[in-house]
Amino acid sequence: MAPRSLNKVLLLGHVGKDPEVRYTGSGRAVASFTLATSQTWKDQEGNDQERTEWHRIVAWGRLGEICGEYLSKGKQVFIEGRIQSRDWEDQEGNKRTTVEIIASDMIMLGGGGPSQAQREDREPPPRSSRRPEPKDAGVRRPERRYEPPPPEDDIPF
Repeated sequence: MAPRSLNKVLLLGHVGKDPEVRYTGSGRAVASFTLATSQTWKDQEGNDQERTEWHRIVAWGRLGEICGEYLSKGKQVFIEGRIQSRDWEDQEGNKRTTVEIIASDMIMLGGGGPSQAQREDREPPPRSSRRPEPKDAGVRRPERRYEPPPPEDDIPF
């Protein structure tokens, strides 16, 4: 039996900067952004301590386009993916290694993100194919009950 291995990452954190979306020569989208995860604990003296880890996230294809459209700095997000390292040379010829999380799934969560005023300054989001809600969608209407029509001999005419 072949040895088993697993390369799976689950992260829950806040987007560090707005995703940058680029396209390959063949037209495939690739989004990249950072994600901050924090850990808190008490030290030996009982003082609260916090450590933040920064992760480089890369999302390809349609997932990359979605990240670019809907994620923004501060937004809380769940990322599922795998770890991948990449070797490259900087401008001085030094060999560098970058560790990235290649996202396979993303779930947008509640917290963070730009305020309503900041969102109004941006481009409007793409139109949805969903039917717009009526203006009074949140208004509770009295419940209507079905009552059968009165018998014919009770009609006053």
